[in-house]
This record gives sequence, structure tokens and C-alpha cells, in this order.
Amino acid sequence: MNRQGMGRGRCTRPMEDSRGDQLRRRIALYSHDTMGIGHVRRNLLIAQALGESRREVSILLIAGAREAGVFDMPLRVDCLTLPSLSKDGDGHYATRRLGIGLGELIDLRARTLAAALDAFEPDVLIVDNVPRGALRELEPALEALSARRGTRCVLGLREVLDDSAAVRNEWDRRANEEAVRAYYDAIWVYGDPLVCDQVTEYRFASDVAAKVRYTGYFDHRQRLKLSSSQRPDPLQEFGLPSGQLVLCMVGGGEDGARLAEAFAQAEFPPAMNAVLITGPFMPADVRARLQRLATMRSRFRMCGFLNEPAILLERADVVIAMGGYNTVSEILSFDKPALIVPRVRPRLEQLIRSQRLRDLGLVDMLHPDELHPQALSRWLAGGSFPRQSVRECLDFNGLSRLPHFLDEVLAQPLAGEERGGRTFSSARPAKARSR
Repeated sequence: MNRQGMGRGRCTRPMEDSRGDQLRRRIALYSHDTMGIGHVRRNLLIAQALGESRREVSILLIAGAREAGVFDMPLRVDCLTLPSLSKDGDGHYATRRLGIGLGELIDLRARTLAAALDAFEPDVLIVDNVPRGALRELEPALEALSARRGTRCVLGLREVLDDSAAVRNEWDRRANEEAVRAYYDAIWVYGDPLVCDQVTEYRFASDVAAKVRYTGYFDHRQRLKLSSSQRPDPLQEFGLPSGQLVLCMVGGGEDGARLAEAFAQAEFPPAMNAVLITGPFMPADVRARLQRLATMRSRFRMCGFLNEPAILLERADVVIAMGGYNTVSEILSFDKPALIVPRVRPRLEQLIRSQRLRDLGLVDMLHPDELHPQALSRWLAGGSFPRQSVRECLDFNGLSRLPHFLDEVLAQPLAGEERGGRTFSSARPAKARSR
């Protein structure tokens, strides 16, 4: 593999580092993280699985959420965070914190991505969910990596993207299949085709379908290996008495206000404790209202952010949550009885996932149109929770498969070598800068 510097004045790796590179593979993971923190948590779990395998790797996690830096980093993994983007309930992007225009922020993120990947020179780049990155910010870096022909690229997709027609619409509009052909050597679907067979449901073209591998779901219990083996009881940590625990999770919190407030006003069975994780992005006025409600209840606690919610999830007896991929796969990993209240806009992804898991007997579901405190109270009081064993129904061996899928990708000829160079014909992203 050619590791020579590109361009005048470019620093090259020291000779002793180059010799080490023959044994150690470099892997980069990119997640745009415009809504919630599920993408970065998924990438952290992937990094952990690859870092703990027998393979010698160095892993650079590139994330769009600064919260990535406070998570426990797995072995041989470090993190670079980009200035943050946000996305509202209608799917519109904006700057989250930096006081510059959206076009300028995307330009800054695109340049940072390209520079980081050019300097790191990964053997494999794993891109989360969006083939060109948020607002096509990754495309300059993809083109540079393609020209260098030293990096294999993998597109990682959650198991449900959206309603089938909406996915086809979006993929056609954004020329995503062209991007897959031009840049990607494989597609890893992080789920079980029993829930969603993407190749069939989203009608991928045959050459794109040939790149698809279903990993199975990830077992989030593995994250506990990064925590102290002497973990205190979370109830004691929250100053709660002994008893059962109901945990409410609303993802990053941007759109979790309705569920959080309904949960805070629900009636809990006697001797049941309740903990609400609001997420780091819940609006301040909503958090203030919730805090007032929490102070009036002796067995109710809330927190904004936990760097390892799996510790609390392990202790929970039942869970009420929104239907994001990461949240649901965490709940399923611990085989917890759960009531899922999915988001239904701007995508139907959470609703579809929740309905299919409900039909498999793995969770209960409450449509958000029916959400109110009494509905949550009835579910908790009913005690008739899903009893189907998750692992008897779904494949949860994704983490153990990832190292083998990585080997498979590395063993393939580079796409540019197969076709004599990659070509890309769609229009380039606009570089408008708004100040």
C-alpha cells in the first residue's frame, strides 16, 4: 500500500512508524451526529469490537458530537470531534453552537474531514448511515481517498432507514447508489433481515445489493467491559431506596419532551423507583419543568447525560423509551421488558422498527398520538410485559462478526484497481458560504 506523501510540503511518517504499519491497520469511523448521540455510540461499539479482536489496529473516531469525547474510549481508539450540526423535527440542518452560517460550517467540517483522513491515511473508512456525509460534507474526502487508492470504504446502515418509498425517493434524489458504486467496497447492515431485509425492501440495484452484508445486531452488554468491575448499585448512586426500577430513555432529547413529561407525571406501582435520562440536547425550559416535577416525587430521579447508560439499563426492571435504533438495540441487548413510543416524523423509521419488533413479541408499542401519563401508568400497572426471548428470535452476533467482515473487505481488490479507477458523474455539492 502506497503511504507516500501527497503534495508539496506534506509530512510523511517516520521510517520506524512505517515498518509498524505493515502489521497495524488504520481504521477511521465517521458519524455526522446531527441528531442525538446514537450514531457515535454505535461507532464506539464498532471500534471496541475491532480494537479487542486479535487484529492490530489503530482507530480514529471522527464524530459530529462533542459528547463523544466524554465516553470511555476502547483500547487503541482516539477521537476527533467536528463543530456541531443540529437537525430539527422536520429534518432541517442548522449550526448547533458555532455562530457562523450553515454553508460556512459545512465547509469547515468538510475541510477538517479531508485533512484528518489525508493525514491518518486509513486502510478502511467506515461511514455511518449517510454515503456522502451530512450535506455532502464527506464527498471531498471520499474523492481524495479514491484518487489515492489506498483506502477501502464501508457504508454502515442501521437496519431500518424509513418507509420503503421514502428510502427509494431519498436514495434516487441524492444519487446514493451512484455514491456506493463510486466510493464503497461494502455495505454493512447492523441488524437482522428478519426485521428488515434492505436489499428486497429498498430495491437496491443488483451491483449495490452484492455489497451488502448483514452483521446481526450488536450486543451492547459488551460496553460494560469498559466500566469498573466493582460497579455500585445505581439506585444507591441516585439516592433511591431498594425496589424495582423503571427507566425512561429519550435518546439525545431534542424531540423527547412529550414522552419525558408524560413519564414524569405517570403513576408508578408501589415501591417502584423511576429514573429519566433526558439526553444532552433536551431544551433547557423542558428540563426545568421536569426538574420541578422530579423534586415533588421521592422515588423519581432525572439526569441529563450518562457516559455509560448500560450500567443503569442493566439494573432496570422495565424500560419506557423512544424508538431510535441505538436505544432499542440497547434495550434488546439486555432483554428488558419495554414499551416503545416511536417518533413518527420526519421519518417513519422508529414506527416501523417498533411495529415489527412488537409483532415479533419482543416489545410493546404505544403510538405517540395515544401518549399521555395514564397510558404509561396502565402499562406499568398491567404487568403483562413481552416474554419472547430476544436471542431466540434475533441474531445478536454482530460484534463478533465485524472483525471477519473487516478481513473480508481488506482481502478484496481496491475498487479502483478492479475498474481502472473510480468515476463519479453526479453534480458536485454547492460550496455556498453564508456569513
